[in-house]
Amino acid sequence: MKRFNIKYFAVFAFLAILFGCEREGIDPITRVDPGADQGAPEITINYPREGTVISEPEELSTIEVDLEVEDDIELGEIVVEVNGEEVATFNEFTDYRVALRTVTVEGLAIGQHTLTVTATDLEGNVTSQTVNFSKEPPYTPIFANEIYYMPYDGDYMDLIGLRTAGRTGSPGFSDEAYEGSAAYQGATDSYLSIPLDDFGDEFTVAFWYNMNATPDRAGILTATDDSDRNQGFRLFREAQGADAQVIKLNVGTGESDIWNDGGTIPVDSDWTHITFTVSPTGTAIYFDGNLVRATELNNVPIDWTGVENLVIGSGLNFDGWGHNSDLSLIDELRIFDIAMTEEEVINMVNPSSEDIYLQLPFNDDFEEQVSGRAITVVGSPGFAGESVEGSNAYAGAEGAYLTFPSNGLTGEEFSATFWYKVNTSPDRAGIITISAEDTNNPDAPNNRTKGLRLFREGSAAEPIIKLNIGTGESDAWNDGGVINAAAGEWVHVAFTVSETETRIYFDGELVRASTLANPIDWTGADQVSVMSGAPRFTEWGHLSDQSYIDDLRFYRIALTEEEIQADMAN
Repeated sequence: MKRFNIKYFAVFAFLAILFGCEREGIDPITRVDPGADQGAPEITINYPREGTVISEPEELSTIEVDLEVEDDIELGEIVVEVNGEEVATFNEFTDYRVALRTVTVEGLAIGQHTLTVTATDLEGNVTSQTVNFSKEPPYTPIFANEIYYMPYDGDYMDLIGLRTAGRTGSPGFSDEAYEGSAAYQGATDSYLSIPLDDFGDEFTVAFWYNMNATPDRAGILTATDDSDRNQGFRLFREAQGADAQVIKLNVGTGESDIWNDGGTIPVDSDWTHITFTVSPTGTAIYFDGNLVRATELNNVPIDWTGVENLVIGSGLNFDGWGHNSDLSLIDELRIFDIAMTEEEVINMVNPSSEDIYLQLPFNDDFEEQVSGRAITVVGSPGFAGESVEGSNAYAGAEGAYLTFPSNGLTGEEFSATFWYKVNTSPDRAGIITISAEDTNNPDAPNNRTKGLRLFREGSAAEPIIKLNIGTGESDAWNDGGVINAAAGEWVHVAFTVSETETRIYFDGELVRASTLANPIDWTGADQVSVMSGAPRFTEWGHLSDQSYIDDLRFYRIALTEEEIQADMAN
């Protein structure tokens, strides 16, 4: 009897708790009428977005489509298509009103692509949304007829053909690059080989070369089928006395071979740009864009029979005279399927577009548009959300700036133009500096005897743009002019440097001209900083500029006032 009472007491207690919970506000689940269907589903495609660009070295890419579909009553079906082909269908939903889905899409080739998502609810209402995106190669040729490009920025890939060179031995990479993050570093018994397409009767090979003269002879670039010299070509170096090396070219013509005895490079030289051209009418070798030696031929084409690979950094099949592996540095190797003219070689070494040799438009990236020069981003600069040209402008930030080598950018004359919207806090900053190191004051550098420095100082109400030029033993000043900070408007700023004077312009009008007793001295001024005086012009506090800058251009000439006004109009 006792057990019976205990059992019924427990049941009673449970029911009491249940009813008590309901009284305290916890309602039982009840069906809610969803009401009438108010419309078609809503689609949000999170990735890819309209205009998304996929850029990677793989020939075929894979992406994850990320989408969200919502309906006010109940979803029936979701169909995902890429380029008109169905890649996924969904018709079962845990949450019948909201569906979050990802779809893996493989095999995307270079070109334009279309993603379409179609959603249907149970009432038959249909919504479709489409976005267009593209896959681009990791590099778009910047010169006409360019068919190979190997930058050696951490890999051995040809970024045009998307082919990776085979490696023999232990070649490596050097941080001492001419462009980008690394250069090819040769090693003993080491080289690269990459499949070589038949160039036809004419071609051009160009690269930057930082010579290691030990051993005293080596193959640099060779493309040959066997140990004779009757097919392909051989570019090599050998000692010319103790202080120089001669760069020579040998070309096979089938039954025989021809020579171009080239020219010499000092053993203690830094980077040298080497170009050679081959055609049935002759060969030519250039150093730094200057013709060293040309040969003439009477319609004698190169013979490619049996030649399958380009060998980089060795004289493979050309070692009978000791032209083995080269321990030198090679960077920015390009091959063209034409024999360039001298003018085309000069423009390749110092790329120009109406004398522009650098352009940073800041259209949502920090990519340089004329020569493809690699830009290093320091700190966390951003984008302004507005611009004068294109889709965006650079927005400065504390401790932030852009930097890159000055190689190929400096000459007897120089101009820079840009749009500028000043932020006067802090009250001083560097804008463009191309300075040499200050070995006497490394913690607060201020070596003004070399290069140039464009900077801002003054007050918050009257910021002044000034220019300082190093002339070798001394420096020269252009005290510029005041920008109207209160107006909060974009101002076109330009400055020019000739052998005899400097000029600063605002909105196409001359602000101040200043004479130069001596021309600018670029010795050691091998680094450019944009939107900061750091790291080489900091003693007076000209650090990062938190202003906006847009469409920065460097020119190889001292622009006239009319040319500056044309730049501003364009």
